[in-house]
Amino acid sequence: MDQVLLKRPQYFFTTAPLPCPYLPGRHERKLVTELAGPQSRSLHETLSRAGFRRSHAIAYAPACPGCQSCVPVRIKIAEFRPGRTFRRIGRKNADLVARRIAPLASGEQYRLFTRYEDARHAGSDMALMGYYDYRSMVEDSPIDSFLVEFRQGGERLVGICLADALSDGLSAVYSFYDPDFADRSLGTAMILWLAEEAARLGLPHVYLGYWIAESPKMAYKARFQPLEFFGSHGWEPLVIDGNDKRLQGSFSTL
Repeated sequence: MDQVLLKRPQYFFTTAPLPCPYLPGRHERKLVTELAGPQSRSLHETLSRAGFRRSHAIAYAPACPGCQSCVPVRIKIAEFRPGRTFRRIGRKNADLVARRIAPLASGEQYRLFTRYEDARHAGSDMALMGYYDYRSMVEDSPIDSFLVEFRQGGERLVGICLADALSDGLSAVYSFYDPDFADRSLGTAMILWLAEEAARLGLPHVYLGYWIAESPKMAYKARFQPLEFFGSHGWEPLVIDGNDKRLQGSFSTL
């Protein structure tokens, strides 16, 4: 793991308990720190390789007492080979044109964002975000971030992926798409695009954030084999093993 020599103390804080958005009846707490100053990029690199994620100018990791359900995962690009299901999704979306652009918010993006949140996450904090909140999510990044637009026929905007560029891969931060295209598996298509882009750039990983076996919203990430997970011994292969009831249960929900 890379080391960062800090010129000033780096402070970490634990958030107050809040209802878990993924597992009903549980509460979440996060360990957070600010990404600021000339060290922000190298600090973000180190924390990403230690299982942290980024939101705005904050890096965070789960810190929930008695719960280890959130498992950081990343795709091993050199060994990743899209199977039949992924190839079928690619064919379904062959009419979409993907374009990597600077992380600048627009009204067109925000309208798509609100349609997605209202359809998929009504009542959530994300669904309540105004335009300036959305712009902050996209633009308030102290590191190298970018957007990927997906347009039908190069015109109609149907999907957006916000991602970070790391020296060892790409990190998916947040994605959303047109609810009218729900049957196209656009969320999966965006991850496949990131995998292709990482391979094109010679990068070894795509960071997918947290895999949660018990959550249907997050268990899908186990499809992108081969995966590595970050545990007590660093990054290790994530094996879906029938002898492990927790992993077996997550696999059966896919």
